[in-house]
Amino acid sequence: MKRKNKLPVLIVLIIIFGLGLSWLGLTTVAQAQDEDGPMSELRFVVVRDYNGKPVRNAAVVLHPVNKKGKQTRGGLELKTDNEGRTTIDGIPYGPLRIQVLAPGFQTFGEDYQINKPALEIMVKLKRPGGQYSIYDNAGDAKKTEDKKPPEAKPQP
Repeated sequence: MKRKNKLPVLIVLIIIFGLGLSWLGLTTVAQAQDEDGPMSELRFVVVRDYNGKPVRNAAVVLHPVNKKGKQTRGGLELKTDNEGRTTIDGIPYGPLRIQVLAPGFQTFGEDYQINKPALEIMVKLKRPGGQYSIYDNAGDAKKTEDKKPPEAKPQP
């Protein structure tokens, strides 16, 4: 059997996939840079809330927001370095939703109005809160006390 070269097929599929995304209107923050208008440089610093130490390898996700305040499709993900820092240049002015995710911390999310040539955003991640369950019952302590064996009475 002859072995066919699959590279041209792969290249064609990648081109079709890329064109298909643009036809569907799926754009990212980076693609929005093509629009005319002022651009901004964003610098992020991600630290622990309780001690101020940097959080490395945290995911900083940028989502475009439309005029109605709704998150649009697309986005861009950055990763923090060992000092908890990451930077991106060429972000257009306007609303931007920023999420920060890191294992062992609560997810951070907030909308920002980008309106300066340079903007530094410090994010303080908190530890996860306590977990609650509908199955927890305050009466459980009483039930466990009821199940204790009776105390032995001294014999005369």
